Amino acid sequence: MIENIDFSLINWSRAQFALTAVYHWIFVPLTLGLALIMAIMESLYVKTGAEHWKRTAQFWMKLFGINFAIGVATGIILEFEFGTNWSTYSWFVGDIFGAPLAIEGILAFFMEATFIAVMFFGWEKVSKRFHLASTWLTGIGATLSAWWILVANAWMQHPVGMEFNPDTVRNEMVDFFAVAASPVAVAKFFHSVLSGWVLGAVFVAGVSSWFLLRQRHREFALRSMKVAVVVGLAASLLSAWSGDSSAYQVARTQPMKLAAMEGLYDGGYDMGLVGVGVLNPDKQSYDDGKEAFLFRIEIPNMLSFLSTRTADGYVPGIRNIIEGGYPTDCGEKALSADEKMRRGRQAIEALGDYREAKRFGNQQAADSARQALQANMGYFGYGYMKDAGELVPNVPLNFYAFRVMVLLGGYFILFFAVVLFSLYKRDISRMKWLQYVALWSIPLGYIAGQAGWIVAETGRQPWAIQDLLPVTAAVSRLEPQSVQVTFFIFLALFTVMLAAGISIMVRAIRKGPAMNAEI
Repeated sequence: MIENIDFSLINWSRAQFALTAVYHWIFVPLTLGLALIMAIMESLYVKTGAEHWKRTAQFWMKLFGINFAIGVATGIILEFEFGTNWSTYSWFVGDIFGAPLAIEGILAFFMEATFIAVMFFGWEKVSKRFHLASTWLTGIGATLSAWWILVANAWMQHPVGMEFNPDTVRNEMVDFFAVAASPVAVAKFFHSVLSGWVLGAVFVAGVSSWFLLRQRHREFALRSMKVAVVVGLAASLLSAWSGDSSAYQVARTQPMKLAAMEGLYDGGYDMGLVGVGVLNPDKQSYDDGKEAFLFRIEIPNMLSFLSTRTADGYVPGIRNIIEGGYPTDCGEKALSADEKMRRGRQAIEALGDYREAKRFGNQQAADSARQALQANMGYFGYGYMKDAGELVPNVPLNFYAFRVMVLLGGYFILFFAVVLFSLYKRDISRMKWLQYVALWSIPLGYIAGQAGWIVAETGRQPWAIQDLLPVTAAVSRLEPQSVQVTFFIFLALFTVMLAAGISIMVRAIRKGPAMNAEI
């Protein structure tokens, strides 16, 4: 057990990591979205030979480059924080977690960084087709970077493909494919990348609308908007599909997160999905007997169907997960939180006994302790818990953040459909109301992405690694004041970088594309 936990250290370490992740995710999705859109535009240039497509692609590449540079800076800091603020975590699972990050840096980021130079500086130095290949490979490299980073994150949500080595007190990878291609990683990858494409499309449509409102570069704006809304509509529809897949994986591997997302305290069969609802702010605990909602409107049986693929499937609530006894996929009854905590303490005790026996050369005692450890290792992390209430994440934060994400996802489907219809059946250049809607939809794309990550990361609390390592055991032993100081340093630094990035992008947008008779 961990004694004398300094929760101010834990909270400041989590806050610093969350701060860095939030700023980093401002830049990543736009990088993914613009990479696809500008590659499509350059493909049209190579296919048609029309110079206006070249200049259109070059304009969006400029904004891509500004966004990409700042995203790289925040991403590097984020990776270093695993070693500074979460050194116990890095030691415990570094052999597994470090592998996809290493591949991302050696393969994906190297490819991305190599071809981006050709993309920006090779217009008159290489052939059209080679330059086009460089543009696509830059986007593919960015997407592969996202793949390996999301593989690492998905492993934290659902650890697979490893065995615990009591001699080194480390988890070691035994099945790379299980880690790299877990269903959780696949679902998370598609949903995250597609959300980036949605943001890129919203950004291009919004900026193009700004040109229409200013009555500048009308043809350029319309061409850009046509590409963007086609990409955006396809991506938003596919994002709804990938979101369903991701939620299904959450139901299978993280039932507590799903219960928090739904504000579900008492589960059962034939469960409905809360379409609209307001949580009861007086409800502070899973066992205080108070109603969970002030009011709610449900879609009958929908939560059961989305979670189990059957309309009458069983979905556990928070109380059920804590008390145990509900049916699971493997046909056994779920263990209670108290039983998991008891087995977790047995695993921790067995690990201590094993190391003690090995130190004194008592092989028989070591073998016995190792058997006890292996029998209870699946509950190792629960041994650090002192109260079952610690297993419940922030329900209001997850409930409302999830609905913000879903609501905005539906909005984007409608938005892109309306803009696409207006482009081909109406004269959108005369529809100022729609141009303003497109312009002010840009921040909504960022809000949707951040809301999704809030659910993904706060929904698995208190775990740094689901069921294996809580944040209380993962944190570095630092002075809270040092983490607090660096938090504010990073806050100032990232805010300056964000302001500088926005300022540079705004100046580039105001300048507009290169002047040409066709633009």
